[in-house]
Amino acid sequence: MAIVCVGIDLAKNVFAVHGINEAGRPELVRPAVPRDKLLALVSALPPCVIGMEACSGAHHWARQFIALGHTVRLIAPKFVTPYRMSGKRGKNDAADAAAICEAVQRPHMRFVPLKSVEQQNRLMVHRARQAYVEQRTGHLNRIRGLLSEVTWLDERTTKAGDAYLRTLFILGARAVLAAAPKKNDPISRWVVALAERRGYWKAVVAMAAKNARMAWAVLRKGEAFALPA
Repeated sequence: MAIVCVGIDLAKNVFAVHGINEAGRPELVRPAVPRDKLLALVSALPPCVIGMEACSGAHHWARQFIALGHTVRLIAPKFVTPYRMSGKRGKNDAADAAAICEAVQRPHMRFVPLKSVEQQNRLMVHRARQAYVEQRTGHLNRIRGLLSEVTWLDERTTKAGDAYLRTLFILGARAVLAAAPKKNDPISRWVVALAERRGYWKAVVAMAAKNARMAWAVLRKGEAFALPA
């Protein structure tokens, strides 16, 4: 009997395929189909319904399967779970493919709309931007938290507060002092004069304390600030 419905469990390199005939009996069970063999396997099937769990790769495969004359349905993974649990199936790729095949046949199942290449490209840009914003916000919140707890550096080189943050400020101050003799802005002139008057390390610690105060002001007030080039 002809295969009428197929469930495919997607993976990176090896896929599981489960197909049934009109009587609902398994007609095609392939627990390990290499990636480069999947399209050939599907192209040899008569036009049928193919179900997959929705993901970025699923949209890619769906477009290729549709071009071969198949009807493709993408299902949110949470809607496949109940069918994976039914029948006491074990958790493996072959069982997942069978569960997808069962879920895609349900008359009231909700499916995920297929996306075009252009739609996926736009979505990728939006997600990348969102990830950047979330990462930047997380870093700023962490810095705010550390700055709120640290005891500010002063010329006595206090060891209170966050040791890692203190190290970063010291390293930054050393870089400022190294470049300062070649510059003529007020901060550069100030730190060079301080080093000549009080010594290298006291100037470094004083510069670190100044940087810490400026960083706190920027984070607290939301203002932009940059040292002269």
